[in-house]
Amino acid sequence: MGASFSDTKQVRKGEELDRERLTNFIKNELPGVATGELEIEQFHAGHSNLTYLLRIGTWEAVLRRPPLGPVAKKAHDMEREFTILTGLHPHFAAAPKPIIFSADESIVGSPFFIMERRKGIVLDTDFPDAVSYDPSLGKRISGLMAEKLAALHEIDFTKTDLVNIAKPVGFMERQVIGWIKRYERAKTDDVPYIGLLTKWLERNMPSSGQQAIIHYDYKLNNAMFSHDFSKMTGLFDWEMTTVGDPLADVGAAMSYWIQKDDPDLLKKGLGKPPVTVMEGFYTRDEFLEAYAVQSGRDLSHIDYYITFAYFKLAVICQQIYFRYKKGQTGDQRFAHFNHFAENLIAHAAGTVRNL
Repeated sequence: MGASFSDTKQVRKGEELDRERLTNFIKNELPGVATGELEIEQFHAGHSNLTYLLRIGTWEAVLRRPPLGPVAKKAHDMEREFTILTGLHPHFAAAPKPIIFSADESIVGSPFFIMERRKGIVLDTDFPDAVSYDPSLGKRISGLMAEKLAALHEIDFTKTDLVNIAKPVGFMERQVIGWIKRYERAKTDDVPYIGLLTKWLERNMPSSGQQAIIHYDYKLNNAMFSHDFSKMTGLFDWEMTTVGDPLADVGAAMSYWIQKDDPDLLKKGLGKPPVTVMEGFYTRDEFLEAYAVQSGRDLSHIDYYITFAYFKLAVICQQIYFRYKKGQTGDQRFAHFNHFAENLIAHAAGTVRNL
């Protein structure tokens, strides 16, 4: 969901939903919802799936659908995310409860699902004005993030419905080869270091036997906190969730976790730096130490996973830019994503010694 604390805004032009058809769907498929006019607002944060707030009287829910235009095969699979939440919600309280999935594209123009609305504070680049910040708060939030990631990885996936979509054997090999292929398909410019980086990733792949449920998009603005920041009240954007190497999840989390002394290309690549650069928030090393204590896992090879995570993030940016360049989206936020992708590739290459 990735909304900021300012929550929802008007729906962006061109991303409107068919109010009449959606009203009829809710009326027919969700008996018990109050009758009345359907109000629709949009969560504007995030660069992937489109996420909307639905409200009829006192009833509120959240609708998720893929982005407009053609999307990559297997990407933005709403039924899969609905299935993941269905299996995970009973075991992990921060996962929202899914309500209904529909493959009927005549309603909102694509498959979609509706889930419960969670309330709280989602942090991105600022704290709400009502929050009095001091470094102890940054430490508390950092600790919660490390603790909940470790808790997710402790769930026995064989006791959940995720066992039906799990292919944990050979996970890292599929990931590395798959993301390299994705980059090739979305390539638009010649980028320095890319050949050296992808060869290094292939040659140095760790052979991990660890298996866990991984979120794979675990970052601060996908989490929601209570108003006193004593607990995580929600965790969103489960579309990349799978069963695989938990250290790949930790690496991905660290690629999003920006610290104060990071290069500007990381801190300001998408605009204002996130709140994690503020005094009190863990550095990546402190986060890794907290996770290791909570999980008991050996992190001696975590550098590989972090380098791969920067590459994966670069590919995601490149895919978004590819869609923009091909005219599949007119969202001007994406006009310079090729530069961000190139910078991430350079940074990933820079994290590797003797490349």
